[in-house]
Amino acid sequence: MCRWISVLVAGLCLGGWAVAQVETVPHSDQSPGPNQVPPRSDRDKEAEESSSRDTRIDLSPPKDDAKKHPFSGEADVVEPDASGDVQEFHPWNPHKAVKDIEVGDFYFKRKNYRAALDRYREALYWKNNDAVANFRMAQCLEKINQPEEARAHYQEYLKILPEGPLSKEAKKALAELKGPEEKTQAQPKQ
Repeated sequence: MCRWISVLVAGLCLGGWAVAQVETVPHSDQSPGPNQVPPRSDRDKEAEESSSRDTRIDLSPPKDDAKKHPFSGEADVVEPDASGDVQEFHPWNPHKAVKDIEVGDFYFKRKNYRAALDRYREALYWKNNDAVANFRMAQCLEKINQPEEARAHYQEYLKILPEGPLSKEAKKALAELKGPEEKTQAQPKQ
């Protein structure tokens, strides 16, 4: 019994101490206590506006940017619209692109070049400057006897990776796919 009384007294003491530590929140018509932070709405009234409006971010390129990155200006720059809305959306999913290339390689090994070509095109849809997809697409186009398009995709591969792992094959294929006027110019006149 004595034990229960001591537990009850200790609980009442701790409970009283905990209640004493809690400050009461003033009503909205009262000002905050000396140790309380004013509510956010009161702080916003003091500032009159957001502090982020004071900070302007400089978006201009560095002065030597054109020298260090000569081809960076070739990208199409879309002027911002007054509405601030996004004007164009291009899907970007490199994981889907890799999967499409894998499936395209499967079809290519099975000599189903049309199906492989569709998958490589889809890979370029998800990742438009994919070097491997361009190279494989060129191979498919070469197999289905479309040399002009094949040349364009071999050249695109070399534009993306001029010294890439497949660049020798691409250069060799381009030499074999020379147009008729280029072949006649390359032959010496007799």
